[in-house]
Amino acid sequence: MLVHHPVFSFPRGADSCLKRNIYDKMTLMMKCRRNKGQQFTVYGKGDALVNERYDFKEIEAKWQARWAAENLYKTPDFSDRPKYYCLEMFPYPSGKLHMGHVRNYSIGDVVARFKTMQGYHVLHPMGWDAFGLPAENAAIKHGNVHPADWTMDNIRTMRAQLKQLGISYDWDREVATCHPGYYKWTQWLFLQLYHKGLAYKKKAAVNWCPSCATVLANEQVKEGACERCKTPVEKRELEQWFFKITAYAERLLKDLELLKGWPEKVKIMQENWIGRSEGAEIRFKVADMDEEIVVFTTRPDTVFGVTYMVLAPEHPLVEKLVEGKPQSEAVRDFVRRVRNLNEIARTATDVEKEGLFTGAYCINPLNGERVPILVANYVLLEYGTGAVMGVPAHDQRDFEFARKYNLPIRVVIQPPGEELDPQTMTEAYAGDGVMVNSGQFNGLSKDEGIRAVIAYLEEKGLGRGQVNYRLRDWLISRQRYWGAPIPIIYCDKCGIVPVPEEDLPVLLPRDVEFKPTGQSPLADCPEFVNTTCPRCGGLARRETDTMDTFMCSSWYYYRYTSPREDKHPWDRARVDYWLPVDQYIGGVEHAILHLLYSRFFTKVLYDLGLVGIQEPFTNLLTQGMVLKDGAKMSKSRGNVVSPEEIVAKYGADTARLFILFAAPPERDLEWSDQGVEGCYRFLNRVWRLVASVAGGLLEAPPKPAGKLVGVNRQMHRLIHLTIKKVTEDIGNRFNFNTAVSAIMELVNALYQYKEVPETDRDPAVLREGIEHLLILLAPFAPHITEELWEATGHRESIHKQPWPAYDPEAIVEDEITIVVQINGRVRERVLVPAGITPAQMQEVVLAQPRVQKLVEGKQIVKVIPVPGKLVNIVVK
Repeated sequence: MLVHHPVFSFPRGADSCLKRNIYDKMTLMMKCRRNKGQQFTVYGKGDALVNERYDFKEIEAKWQARWAAENLYKTPDFSDRPKYYCLEMFPYPSGKLHMGHVRNYSIGDVVARFKTMQGYHVLHPMGWDAFGLPAENAAIKHGNVHPADWTMDNIRTMRAQLKQLGISYDWDREVATCHPGYYKWTQWLFLQLYHKGLAYKKKAAVNWCPSCATVLANEQVKEGACERCKTPVEKRELEQWFFKITAYAERLLKDLELLKGWPEKVKIMQENWIGRSEGAEIRFKVADMDEEIVVFTTRPDTVFGVTYMVLAPEHPLVEKLVEGKPQSEAVRDFVRRVRNLNEIARTATDVEKEGLFTGAYCINPLNGERVPILVANYVLLEYGTGAVMGVPAHDQRDFEFARKYNLPIRVVIQPPGEELDPQTMTEAYAGDGVMVNSGQFNGLSKDEGIRAVIAYLEEKGLGRGQVNYRLRDWLISRQRYWGAPIPIIYCDKCGIVPVPEEDLPVLLPRDVEFKPTGQSPLADCPEFVNTTCPRCGGLARRETDTMDTFMCSSWYYYRYTSPREDKHPWDRARVDYWLPVDQYIGGVEHAILHLLYSRFFTKVLYDLGLVGIQEPFTNLLTQGMVLKDGAKMSKSRGNVVSPEEIVAKYGADTARLFILFAAPPERDLEWSDQGVEGCYRFLNRVWRLVASVAGGLLEAPPKPAGKLVGVNRQMHRLIHLTIKKVTEDIGNRFNFNTAVSAIMELVNALYQYKEVPETDRDPAVLREGIEHLLILLAPFAPHITEELWEATGHRESIHKQPWPAYDPEAIVEDEITIVVQINGRVRERVLVPAGITPAQMQEVVLAQPRVQKLVEGKQIVKVIPVPGKLVNIVVK
């Protein structure tokens, strides 16, 4: 049965009792139909209709299809409007979305929709970080699944899920890094770095993950284990390709100052990883050999306190030093044992320091002393020079090592007002003081000594002042198949030869055998390996390693601007228009790897004249994890909540709303089934509220006219306060949770306002409240708001509406409540006009009957008005 309902719109002058009678009958009828489980449909003017039941499945499917058909989110390349590039980190297509994805993309979608409604020309693209180990591991495990097929199947699944969430992506700009049209340009960019001298190959001790059967960059090793699979990492000597990111260390560090829109914690993480330190490089000659040991120290003022030298077990001099000496076999056994331990097992403060004497000595260049050379587990080759001068009196690790092996301890810095004795010291002293036992430098302060010793070293040719970095060059070689082939050819006659640009892409062959051998499957594919030299035409071999996938993700945000460009990696005019990215959104776990590599890449591209910017991301938002039962969601813990299940049960708008409402974006979010239910109930309340007034909404004036009073004034004020808060919470602070909370309060107020008799209620205020409610909610819940916007008689998409601006006059308070204290105790509250003077406050308060009764028979000593807040009456 259909009930025709004019949404309580009556002719002017109609009897109020008649209106109330009809209102009550209609409300009763709606309740009866609902109780019988029947669908109730409201018709209004303009043939707009709203089902009384919130059917999210039908609504979401309807609008997703319509948006796609109308190309609502297709973004022209240029516009007269100000541009805004909103980007979430693109995902690895692992199979299905998880709640972390939903959070990331929902945040980005709110920002993109909000900025569009504010009048910006918004670019909001999506793609796939599609190369990587899981695809190849799936091929090894299952045998009949090719990485390309596995990846593309997953992309289709995840693309459908993203569309189901209603994310406002321009899908015409979609890219996948495994597509030849993309990795052709990844290879081209490798060649640009190679020609600039920033890509090189060398033999080095590298991090080897036995589980993934490939090398890892230093940034991919966390606490001595593979970041991806958590397997302890080993050391291997291999010929590998590197990018010279260290050449940009100082710029990467200095330009952190430019990133005003980045979280401070991310900048600190990058600063620490780059690890700039000032000091001196000092050369110690090896006694009786034509060799020298170079050390870097931040404390050259302590060089007279050196009593031993320590080398990393991997140091290339170790074998030469022990050759022919009685200690040789013991040292070699020690080296073999220690070098396979991970970094944590060697350098943690609670790990026992171990070492062996090599039988060799070096000469301290400042005092000529012979210093024994040892190898020790706490020195790493990749930090500094792989050699440490032992100053046990002034370095705690050296102190512990010296005490264990009975090595001499010599004090060379005495603290103010104290005299250190090496025999009674219980720990090293690393503070300020005066140089002692240091020859001509005695009496200098620590800082004076550092400068003076460096000057002396440089004058005598024994060393130099040096700035050192913890950062190491980026290892990009991977011994796997599913990655972009490195475009290099090896010729016995010509050596290393880059593939000519016109021969790109170097295509991945499909017919390869996947075996976990630690060698790329490409090496066993003669059709790929065997080629001809581009220079001499002779027989040659292709490089069989592929590139680290972080290479692909270091430039993808440029490709979005011109994804189908086939003559260049991007169109320069489009890149100049859209870049830098205005708002980048992703997990803080990428602070060191992806974000640092992207910054490096952008600086290289700038130096090559390929882009006009030096930093890729103006603003950065790093969202927290999604937890359940206090732990990160994971299959191994059995605490995963499937986005598909939530969308099927409650709808995409509920999933989005909960994920945005449950916590501020930068904090971890604890999953709550009750919270999801609550958000679903809220959307149903919105539905019922708008459904009850939908048909006649546009009959009301668009804006209130004249001065509002009473409940109309209060409602009008709350509407504009909500506009102000939601606008600031989204635009200035990304406090989506408090924005949603404010919208919920507005819904409560509109329900109460709707119950006000029509004789006392301004229809223009109700229309203003409903329309602004839907617009404010639209970025969070795009489907339900689009449906209700249409149902209220609007013809154009709600997502094309301008974002409302609050009226400053509307939010001014007419009245305020002040507190009345007597001898400091709160005894009354009084409503007074806003802007009242202190003298007027005192007059109003003293005239209150309750106050007069409370002070009756007492002497008023003084009255203290605090403007706009309280009046304190002191009596005795």
